[in-house]
Amino acid sequence: MDDERATSGRIRRRAKPLDRTRLEELALAYVARFATSTGKLRTYLERKLRERGYVEGEEADVEGLVARYAEKGYIDDEAYGRARASELTARGYGARRVEQTLRAAGIGEGLRHDLEPGEGAKRRAVLVLARRRRFGPFGQALGGAPEEVRKLREKRLAAMVRAGHEFGHARRVIEARTIEELEEWVAEAPDGSP
Repeated sequence: MDDERATSGRIRRRAKPLDRTRLEELALAYVARFATSTGKLRTYLERKLRERGYVEGEEADVEGLVARYAEKGYIDDEAYGRARASELTARGYGARRVEQTLRAAGIGEGLRHDLEPGEGAKRRAVLVLARRRRFGPFGQALGGAPEEVRKLREKRLAAMVRAGHEFGHARRVIEARTIEELEEWVAEAPDGSP
């Protein structure tokens, strides 16, 4: 049967299985609409094949299609990874979070390593997060019972570590007394990578 009941009670037609032409059209539409990586395109096409199937008697060549699109320059893992890494550090995420995002996008280990933020970028990113979340000297002075102050500091440290920052960097920001002290710390960092 070609029909499938939807949860609303209406009958929905099942999509036709994909053929080579339709698979290429889906791939082209995807790369035209989204900045993507080879891994993300591969995942998208494989999902479409699982959902709709492929015409009997033919074999889907997802790897060949992805390779052709990369060869033609429709997808570029390095450009995608560089843009994504820059975007994440600019938003205040740490190196670990950048690496996780690039891994999830299917970026290879070597390229992920090359795109890892340098010390200067790591320090700038932790400062962006602290400023945005009003941590350390960017917020109000912590007052109250010593136990409450300790718990709040731990909570803020944990938030920074979850955002992908090194514990030492997060601690430095939380314990800083002035914004100028942090800006000086960022300025003295060696800055060799993105």
